Amino acid sequence: MSSDNVHTGPPADGAGRVFEDFAVGQVFRHALGRTVTEGDNVWLTMITLNPNPIHFDREYAGQTEWGRPLVNSCFTLSLVTALTVADLSQNAVNLGWDQVRLPNPVFEGDTLYAQSEVLSVRESKSRPHQGIVGFRTVGYNQDGKPVITFDRTILVYRRGHVPAKPTRPELRL
Repeated sequence: MSSDNVHTGPPADGAGRVFEDFAVGQVFRHALGRTVTEGDNVWLTMITLNPNPIHFDREYAGQTEWGRPLVNSCFTLSLVTALTVADLSQNAVNLGWDQVRLPNPVFEGDTLYAQSEVLSVRESKSRPHQGIVGFRTVGYNQDGKPVITFDRTILVYRRGHVPAKPTRPELRL
């Protein structure tokens, strides 16, 4: 893979990428990492009414092969997807995730990072002002071990068709 195909951060102007900015084979090493906290894990587990004690009961989790709570996999999917937004989908909407796999557990205190590769790029047949881009993303921990992989498809605006951002009001003192 040539260094021209590897990106290590979002566009400098902060406006996000558009359809024309993607090409098959590009790799994005997403700049941000995020440490998972106990609060993250318990909050998402409780708000989604997940009753599995492996995520929130230390005494129970201590008796399992992992010896401690596992981070809720829905949190892992959400966090790793979020790590990619500045690079991939600031000007897009999700069409779906496929082939979600969890090869290693995530624990409270792990720091997660992500890398994505463009798998497909095509014009939308029904929306001429947008295109469809497919990615494979790998989320990995501080030790470089993959913890989640997934394919994701987005519907992204073409250049010149991104909706205008609202005007920010001035502070009045």
